[in-house]
Amino acid sequence: MKPLASCLFVLAALFAAQGQQTFTGTVTDDVCGKGDHSQMRMGSSDGECATACVGAHGAAYVLYDGKTTYKLSDQPTAEQFAGKKVTVTGRLDAKTGTIRVNSMRAAS
Repeated sequence: MKPLASCLFVLAALFAAQGQQTFTGTVTDDVCGKGDHSQMRMGSSDGECATACVGAHGAAYVLYDGKTTYKLSDQPTAEQFAGKKVTVTGRLDAKTGTIRVNSMRAAS
């Protein structure tokens, strides 16, 4: 690779990584945005309730970190973690409160 092309590739990679943040919280739904499913209780667990709310009420999966609820751009992956604590890496759109998810994994 030519030196100029190498520099451009490295700069592009650095620019893409800028703005990435890490968020840790519980995947829930926007009907029960703070993860308290005691009012709805549409299943035997918080995860089942969140999944039921998404399916039956048109809710969306969100991340609740104990203070703030964030919308998640990757709904299929969020569904796999419903009711569980996760670490999400992505970019936060402050205007919409949406995390543009780059990765999501179980929190340790």
